[in-house]
Amino acid sequence: MCRNIKTLFNFDPPATDEEIREASLQFVRKLSGFNRPSRANEEAFHRAIEEVAVVARKLLDSLVTSAGPRDRTVEAGRSHRHD
Repeated sequence: MCRNIKTLFNFDPPATDEEIREASLQFVRKLSGFNRPSRANEEAFHRAIEEVAVVARKLLDSLVTSAGPRDRTVEAGRSHRHD
């Protein structure tokens, strides 16, 4: 599951809210062990996704680097070779 979480820092254009939410979903799935939560856990599961996404956005917005932005096409090719 965690291999589905992609690096999102230092891309031009920057990571979208949807990309951050997808990574957050994968993270919460991994932590909880649920692909889809039961009804009893659904609210907590979805709240965790949203909270992780907020923290992830704050992290990405606060990081700095002197490296040039990454090329999404090149990075996508690299990730497919490791799958």
